[in-house]
Amino acid sequence: MTKSALITGITGQDGSYLTELLLDKGYTVHGLIRRSSSFNTARIDHLYEDPHQRERSLVLHHADLADGVALVNLLRDLRPDEVYNLGAQSHVRVSFDSPLYTGDVTGMGTLRLLEAIRASGIDTRIYQASSSEMFGAAPPPQNEATGFHPRSPYGCAKVFSYWSTVNYREAYDLFAVNGILFNHESPRRGETFVTRKITRAVARIRAGLQEHLYLGNLDAVRDWGYAPEYVEAMWLMLQRDVPDDYVVATGTAATVRDFLAAAFSSAGLDWTAHVRFDAKYERPSEVDALIGDAARAEERLGWKPRVMWPELARIMVEADISALDAEMAGATVRVDRR
Repeated sequence: MTKSALITGITGQDGSYLTELLLDKGYTVHGLIRRSSSFNTARIDHLYEDPHQRERSLVLHHADLADGVALVNLLRDLRPDEVYNLGAQSHVRVSFDSPLYTGDVTGMGTLRLLEAIRASGIDTRIYQASSSEMFGAAPPPQNEATGFHPRSPYGCAKVFSYWSTVNYREAYDLFAVNGILFNHESPRRGETFVTRKITRAVARIRAGLQEHLYLGNLDAVRDWGYAPEYVEAMWLMLQRDVPDDYVVATGTAATVRDFLAAAFSSAGLDWTAHVRFDAKYERPSEVDALIGDAARAEERLGWKPRVMWPELARIMVEADISALDAEMAGATVRVDRR
């Protein structure tokens, strides 16, 4: 029989790649989307299926991680084989400006979903999107045994979600896993995240539409991987016989300055001529270095990263240049299919 999955955060970067992966594997995919007065589904528009079509493989539902009752009702109706909780307020810098909202959706939202699974009485497996930001000030390299020391409201909310997932696994025998994913990027990354902000700026500067790029701390060290590969690890975690928690990372470190240099160089530009500092982009408490040790994922899941950060920077720059060139030539316009 066809397996089914429910994805929260389906309209995000990871949600869109995971949806493609599951559809390719023959799943029926149900996605949670928040009600909005404007369409916010651009990343999955190419997968869209008309609601009047019979036997659809992709079905979208209006619900929210802030509404526990809606989650219980939806889970009871759908009874999915797998649940992937990717929904969150996921921008670290923004979490300092909206700490209560971040705590409610990113932290309590996970607890509502776990409780909805328990209360609905369904037999399912759940993946919780944990984050390297939970490690915060803990010295690298970080693995599953590293203690958490979050340095942002987002990191704190993710720690709450992590331990809630562990607790429901131990207390109620749920098949619940945490994927502790280090930074993972792609051409679908949100435009306010630093890597995509950089690669979009490269395309715009090259086209003469922008002169300067304003950034904060260039010395932060991160472990950047390729998002389509990371969603494969999510799926693999739920195919195991026994639930466990896994770090997913490349183990390769680079500073923001390194990524800048690679991105600008791939377009034949000198980043030092265009990048300016703006203190408003600095965090009140910084995370200096996140470098993951994914040995457990390699040993037990057979997962290894293939795309490292220099190639990732090139992939993202080329995608943003191509997209901007198409827009400027009038070759791409948005056509709503609803």
